[in-house]
Amino acid sequence: MYDLTFTIDDKGLPTPLTLAIDQAVIAGWTGRDPVARDKHIAELEALGIARPATTPIYYRCSARRLTTEDSIEVCGEDSSGEVEFVLIGWQGRIFVGCGSDHTDRKVESYSVTVSKQMCDKPIASELWELEDVIDHWDRMILRSHAWIDGKRVLYQEGTLAGMLPVKELIARGFGDDGLPDGCAMFGGTFAAKGGIRPASRFEFELEDPVLKRTIRHAYDVVTLPVLG
Repeated sequence: MYDLTFTIDDKGLPTPLTLAIDQAVIAGWTGRDPVARDKHIAELEALGIARPATTPIYYRCSARRLTTEDSIEVCGEDSSGEVEFVLIGWQGRIFVGCGSDHTDRKVESYSVTVSKQMCDKPIASELWELEDVIDHWDRMILRSHAWIDGKRVLYQEGTLAGMLPVKELIARGFGDDGLPDGCAMFGGTFAAKGGIRPASRFEFELEDPVLKRTIRHAYDVVTLPVLG
């Protein structure tokens, strides 16, 4: 078990909630539109990354890779972030958050599964109840900005209408039992504007335009030398 403390809305009051996470799942190639999905697959193929065996596909990584800290350390210059919604099961409830599937692209070129274990996965410390947003799920917006060469650029943006419906995504990965308690699942991402590339800082958010609120987080990327 790995404990992470989040903030939830409890009858209008921000309330801390510590969740015991015992598994982390990275769902990939979850696009609802096959054209957009294939664009992202082609984007990765350009980096030498093989097409997935199935779409969607559910990778596992260590729960201890999840972090709410504002910086991570990576080896070399070959990693980059991806904004994703995150689902967490807890005592029969499902919470929605926002995270970055930060991935080593060099490692990903020979093993996607191994690459998912190489980098920490930053996650925002605020969560919403799924039942509070499910009725307008498709209208919510994922967005990221990256600091590249000293400039802040829009890196990704799209509505959740571009992803598989959340209930279908859960059912395909976990069957009729649903999302297990203690499981944190990243739900997929959008193609990067201008292509996948490293950044010194990555900012990501999940915007709810109906309830007029946004989950945000940002982290610095500290690059460690690769000496052989």
